Parts: sequence; structure tokens; C-alpha cells
Amino acid sequence: MKRQRDCASCGAAVGIIGRDRCCRCWNRERADAAKSSCPGCGRGRVLLAGTGRCSACSRICADCGGPVRPRERDRCARCHRRREREQAQQECPRCGKPGYLREQTGWCGRCSRPAPPQDPPRICAACGELRRHCGSGLCDRCWQKNPQRPFVAAATLAARLDDPPPWLGDFAGCTAAGFGPARAAGLISQLGRLLADSGSGHPQALLERSQLLGRGRSPGTLARTLETFFVTRGLALPTGQAGRLAAGRRQSRVDAVPGPLRPAVAAFAGACLQARERARRAGTRPRADSTIEDRLSAVRDLAVFLTASRGKHDWAAVDVHDIEAFLAARPGNRKSKLAALRQFFAWARTRKLILADPTRGLTAREPRGFRGPTAALSLQRQLFRRWTASAGTHPHESVTGLLALLHGATCAELRGLVITDIDAATQAVQLGRRPAPTPLDPATWTALQRCLDHRTQLGTANQHVLVTRQTKSTREPASPYYLSHILDPAGVRPQLLRSTRLAELVNTLDPKLVSAAFGMRPEGATIYLADHVDEGRLEPRTRAT
Repeated sequence: MKRQRDCASCGAAVGIIGRDRCCRCWNRERADAAKSSCPGCGRGRVLLAGTGRCSACSRICADCGGPVRPRERDRCARCHRRREREQAQQECPRCGKPGYLREQTGWCGRCSRPAPPQDPPRICAACGELRRHCGSGLCDRCWQKNPQRPFVAAATLAARLDDPPPWLGDFAGCTAAGFGPARAAGLISQLGRLLADSGSGHPQALLERSQLLGRGRSPGTLARTLETFFVTRGLALPTGQAGRLAAGRRQSRVDAVPGPLRPAVAAFAGACLQARERARRAGTRPRADSTIEDRLSAVRDLAVFLTASRGKHDWAAVDVHDIEAFLAARPGNRKSKLAALRQFFAWARTRKLILADPTRGLTAREPRGFRGPTAALSLQRQLFRRWTASAGTHPHESVTGLLALLHGATCAELRGLVITDIDAATQAVQLGRRPAPTPLDPATWTALQRCLDHRTQLGTANQHVLVTRQTKSTREPASPYYLSHILDPAGVRPQLLRSTRLAELVNTLDPKLVSAAFGMRPEGATIYLADHVDEGRLEPRTRAT
């Protein structure tokens, strides 16, 4: 071949007329022009028309969809090996599951291996029955109820740890007093996992890490038990779980406000918290969480009302007619709602969010007399028979109903009642801030003894008389919700019974004596005075002749 020119790519001889590249470079360029980037592997390959991929990526595994490299297979290497193992397995005639059958037995490997021999049944040291033992010479049922189980678990944990904490034995005693043996041993096991990790073993650090084991807003049983144990012994500071729950409730109320009105309500919530901190530093009476939540609830309801009913999306557009319409829709709590709105709009005016306060000039005058319902005499007799003669009534319901019906006890007094407030010699109890112990009648004293027996059965170290399943492992009183709904099976509320008793005593005795006996101010007792004369107490009128 006669050399015509040099190749433009490699510089080799070009012998064909009309070309500027040699045969090797010419063929390489034609092959590169036919290749494209494969979507599967990203390499430059000749794509197949049917799949749009290269030949290697076009072979897809029938099981997992991965690429298949060998041309003679329809599955990848992993699925191919798994399919070979599955084909080698057969159904076991004993258990019915697929497996590799053994020639000696004709069963799978699990069925062919003999089970470990079980210990023969022996006489239980506690119940005396012939059963298989679980530990310490006891059967499983007696071992679950063994009171020494928490202490055995604590001793085992102390032996396993390199540096066991000195308070581990006391914690075992605390859990044994507040929980059953099985539950207490479970808490010690959870504590062992916390002590065995790489974290610090300081009580405060343990308490903070135990909060992570809870679910949702609850910190968990272990965290509550550790907090009670450490705080009472001065080993750690409280974690502030109540404050976190209150913050969540405030945030939920702020989030319920419509979008355009929400920033102002969020800033108002922050201002309420700052005012509470200033009151604490000044030594005055700071607002409670419930008070701040009530204020936010009132502002939230107003915001929803303005958006849905009045079509207003700016606080500056609110006028006195909007406030009147909102209060008219909820006449039952007009006074508290108006007080909350006054506080909010006064704050908004200082922040220049509004020009004029729409609540200025509005009043919420209400009669000072008692207007609530009272229980009829027939209902009182029915409730008294229920709480004294019925055997199926819960002890908490009986003692709460009788103390409220006969002695006018409030829910706060019942929540704070502890066993040290009970004087068995005189059969009297100290209710709240009353100046003297309250003597109990035989029916109420019997119900109180039933309640104390129920508390003893719970096996709790909580000093309160009304102990629930949630508070038996802590030192906290029962929740206000529990006290306000404990009489729901009887269809009444404790406030109704207390109002009935106060109204009866004030209208039959001297209001000053009643207020002194109940630890109330005289103004609080005089509102129960009737504004009319009972017709049955008037002498019959005779017509003059």
C-alpha cells in the first residue's frame, strides 16, 4: 500500500485515498460512534434496542432485579446460590418445614438433634407442689412472687459491675416497696443496662439518660422511680418533667391559633413566662401553669371566632362589637374570658399591635350569690346508701363521696390527705388548711379504713391516702383529673356535693361559724346564703275576718 499521508490521530501511514486516519483509528471511531452511555452501569456500550441498556445490564435477575453477569443464567450469583439451597431442601415429615433431611432419621436437622434434657420436677420450697424449679428451689409461680427477687437481682448486678454504685442496695429496697417482685426486678435490669453502657454513672447523668427510655411525653417508669429516689436522698436535682409537659400544652394552644394571628399569641405566651420569672425573683406570687394555659385558651378561642365568624385576620381590626359577640357566645364564663382578653389586649397595645383596647369599658358584673346546682335530698340518700351498703363500690369512690357529702371536702384537700393526717384515737382527719381536725362519723371512718386497706394491698411507700396505679411507685398525689372524675360511676361530681353541704350549713347555722370551721373567709361563706325565704319555714297565713 502506497503511503498517501500521515494519520491525524496516531501519525501512522494512511494508504486509502480520501481518508485522513489509518484503518485502526477509522474502525475505532466507527465503534465509538455506535456506543452510548448505559443507564445501568454508566459505561460507553452498544445499547440493545429492546432494553435500552448494554448487553450486560440487559440480563436482569428474575428474583431481585439485579444485573446477571454469566450469560447462561437468569439469576444473579446470590439468588442463584439461594435457589440451589432451596431446591436441595425437602419438607420435613415431622415439623412440616423445609430443611435438609438427615439419612439417619429422615428428619431435618432441628428435629434430628435431641432436645436438652429438662430438670425433673421437684417439690417447691414455698408452695410444696411438685413442679419444675425456676430458681432458688422455687417454682416459676413462687419465684415471680418471691419478695427477695429484687435484692437478688441487685446483688447479681453489683457482682457483674466493676464499680457498683453505693446506693444500689437502697434502690432495690425502694423498688421492692413500690412494685411487685417481678416488676422491681425488671427495673433493676433496666438500670443495669444504663450502668453498663459507656455513659457516666453519676445519679444526675443516669437520670437524664433514663428519660430517653420513655415513650411519647412520658419519661417511663424507671425515670420516675429514679427521680423520686435520687431527689429524696439529695443525690440529683429534679428533671422538670412537669415543666416540659406544661410547655407542650402551651405550644398546642398556640399552634391551634389561625396562621395570621399566631405570631402575636406566641409572643404573648413568652411575655407571660417572663412575667412569671420576674415575680419569682421579686418574691411575689407568680402565675401557675394552669393560669397561663387558661389565658392562652381564651385568646385561642377568640382568634378562632374572629377568623371563622367575623372574617378578621388582624388583631388591629378587632373592635368592641367582636368582643361582645364572642362573650355572648359563651355566657357561662364571661368573667374569666374577659379577664384573659384584657390582659392580652393590654399587652398588645404596649407592643403597638393595636391602636385602641377593645376590652376597655366592658364589664362582667355577676351576682355574688351562689347560683350552682345542689343535690336533692332523695339523691343524697341514694348516694349515702351506695357508699355505705354497696360492697362493689371502689374504696376511693366511697371515701371521696362521703367526705364531700358529709364534711364538704374539696378535691385539693382529698389529694393532699396523707396517712399522718389521720388520728385513729379520735377518729378525725386534718383536711387541708382547716384550723382543727375534722371528726368523722362512723360511716366515713369505715370507708376510710377500707381505703387504707386498699392502699396496703398496693404495697406502696406513697404517704397519700388516695394512691393509684400511676402514683404508687412515686411520692406524688393523685391527679386532679382522677379526683374530679372519681364519682362518675355515681353520676355526680365532688364539687356538687361540697356546694350542697355548704349551702345547707350556711342557711341553717351561723355563716361565720361555718367559715371558721372550714377555714374559709366569711365572704366566701356568705355567698351560699339563700336569697329567698323557704315557704315551709313560714308560719301559715290566716285571712283576717
